[in-house]
Amino acid sequence: MNAPNRFELFVLEDGEKPIEIIEDTKIPNAATIKIVKQDHTLGNMLRAQLLSMPQILFAGYKVPHPLEPYFVIKIQTDGTITPQAILEQACNKLISTLASLESKFNREFSFKDIESGNTGATAGAGNDPYGTGAANAGGAWSQGRDYLDF
Repeated sequence: MNAPNRFELFVLEDGEKPIEIIEDTKIPNAATIKIVKQDHTLGNMLRAQLLSMPQILFAGYKVPHPLEPYFVIKIQTDGTITPQAILEQACNKLISTLASLESKFNREFSFKDIESGNTGATAGAGNDPYGTGAANAGGAWSQGRDYLDF
């Protein structure tokens, strides 16, 4: 089979650099950045974050081949900032957004655990994992409320 071993898709080899930056000589304020051992998940999130920034004129990515674990992202800025600096800003913004999402997720499910009487660590077989009210009759989840109502 042609597929590489799974660990080769995400573990950097000795001396392998995770990012390679190639300045574009034909387009001003542009660079092509190769990010190793990553796939569409990070590529699409970075592209979307970059496009939401006002200094970006162009941002796009591609995965050249599905069996090779890297993607190439092309960035062009308006000249007020370098492509490397804007990529670093986008990564920091993306990390903070994901941390915020994680804290909101954990907060909402801590409400569910408190409401149903669980401590969070003891999820027994009698509990309803979907909050439909079968196992915790009388809770807010059984009254037609959802996680946005808290």
